[in-house]
Amino acid sequence: MTTTTTLPDAKRVGMVSLGCPKALVDSERILTRLRADGYAMSPDYEGADVVLVNTCGFLDSAKEESLAAIGEAITENGRVIVTGCMGDEAEAIRAAHPQVLAVTGAHQYEQVVEAVHEHAPPSQGPFVDLIPQPDVKLTPRHYSYLKISEGCNHSCSFCIIPDLRGKLASRRIDAVLREAEKLVAAGTRELLVISQDTSAYGVDTRHDARAWKGREVRAHMTDLARELGQLRTPVGTPPWVRLHYVYPYPHVDRVIPLMAQGLLTPYLDIPFQHASPHVLKLMRRPANEAKVLARLKSWREVCPEIAVRSSFVVGFPGESEEDFEYLIDWLEEAQLDRVGAFRFEPVEGAAANALPDPVPEALKEERYTRLMEVTERISAAKLQAKIGKTLPVIIDEVGEPDEDGDTGANGRTQADAPEIDGAVYLRNVPETLAPGDIVDVIVEEADAHDLFGVIANS
Repeated sequence: MTTTTTLPDAKRVGMVSLGCPKALVDSERILTRLRADGYAMSPDYEGADVVLVNTCGFLDSAKEESLAAIGEAITENGRVIVTGCMGDEAEAIRAAHPQVLAVTGAHQYEQVVEAVHEHAPPSQGPFVDLIPQPDVKLTPRHYSYLKISEGCNHSCSFCIIPDLRGKLASRRIDAVLREAEKLVAAGTRELLVISQDTSAYGVDTRHDARAWKGREVRAHMTDLARELGQLRTPVGTPPWVRLHYVYPYPHVDRVIPLMAQGLLTPYLDIPFQHASPHVLKLMRRPANEAKVLARLKSWREVCPEIAVRSSFVVGFPGESEEDFEYLIDWLEEAQLDRVGAFRFEPVEGAAANALPDPVPEALKEERYTRLMEVTERISAAKLQAKIGKTLPVIIDEVGEPDEDGDTGANGRTQADAPEIDGAVYLRNVPETLAPGDIVDVIVEEADAHDLFGVIANS
């Protein structure tokens, strides 16, 4: 007699992921663990047995967004587990939303999984598929974030990241490279290396060396960059490797030749935050802005194609008009390719809150507007200079044909990271074009942020 066993439907988990790319990686890891335990993913509230909200707690505005997202999930589903950076403020979360089932902190993967098991027990028991499943990705297939460490050893007066995520904790170099190799083999064409401080990778482990491909490789930014530059896609081409959150320590100079050789994407994301020595001191950050200008010049001599992006805070407590003018003059000389700016916002628990001479909100807004006008002008001039050039572009999206049969697409140059920088808008692309393709594009037009063009020889 044959007995047929019908597997119960898998419990379904929904995910709302807020905040930075590092939090997105945490979300991917949590969902990967849950899928290995037999859970299915739900794309909406209605189909989920439980909803995870991965919160951001860096700024008060981010906390408000997180609380709003928790409230929406409770309204739409009712069964909500909270994790992430704001998870350290469980009392505040429960005060606003007493219905939440559980609250865990940042990168507490085990606790999140245990909470899901408790409130939505896995239904498939021993019948879970034994075939290994691929990791869950919340980004498009063609690009992936590669997180190399957690936490931070800095004590910037405006930041509470070390309180939320702890001191620097670097991953093993062989584990990072194995993950990178696996991602590229699975279709990733662009790796975005992230951490709280990429330049400090391995400091906490004294740059521990591990065996990799028959040789020893140190947990050090330069070794990591060199090895990532050796990766190849299944068709034999190097993936784009983009470095984020790079503090300008002296050894960063050694990765610029790798960019000039085409082994790394010629792009650095450096969190300068300000230029005035007075403000940098108040921020508890290194005040070496003059040396940085000299190094920017030397980097461009080694690799003329390098794009440097950064972010700056305006209206920091104690910032005088002289300090702000110093920043503007520095930006005019630095000629950064991409710039983001933030108005200073107090963060509960940050030392900067106790500093004297707060900047009035109206003045913060005025300085923000002035800074953005300067950086927009610089960006527009840099993009205008690209008109007529042919640049490699990675495709992010391909549209549907319009009434004339013309299909458009958008992508990014090597100077543009996803979500935070500009885009390239293409006209009349071939039907065979797909996300992840890297094509040569002739730039026809430009505005202050984006480029417009056509695929060469199309």
